[in-house]
Amino acid sequence: MNSEPLAIKDIHLPDPIIWWPPAIGWWLVLLSSILLIVLIIWIYKSITRKTAVKAARKLLLQIQNKHDWNDQRKLTALSALLRRTAISVYPLEQVASLTGHAWLEFLDRPFEQKQFSSTQGQPLISSLYQPATNHNLKTLFELSEQWLSAIKGNEK
Repeated sequence: MNSEPLAIKDIHLPDPIIWWPPAIGWWLVLLSSILLIVLIIWIYKSITRKTAVKAARKLLLQIQNKHDWNDQRKLTALSALLRRTAISVYPLEQVASLTGHAWLEFLDRPFEQKQFSSTQGQPLISSLYQPATNHNLKTLFELSEQWLSAIKGNEK
């Protein structure tokens, strides 16, 4: 046999495992997590919007059916209801600071024609702090119901 000594080579360790770029599975987990978060936020906003509009409709009917309230009190309650509903459905920055004619124009957004800005919606801004006068509240309640129906389907 051979009397030559065997040459032993040094053991080479494999390259260390690198953390970047992650394997495709980690990319899928990240993408799925992001999509799940977006879906949860969208569902939450949708449920919140529907709940706010549904509650507003019930309160609108209650205000209409309060026979012991005078027109001034009904008008004040209707104005507060529209404001609370708008704040619940739309971003606070869009709604909270609106007053006067700008508020009526905001309420007109879902409609093609200016219904609140016309004479129909004027009692919401002009008659709240004045002595009670003869208002056509039936038209204003119908218009408010149409507004609630219109915002229920609209997205922010």
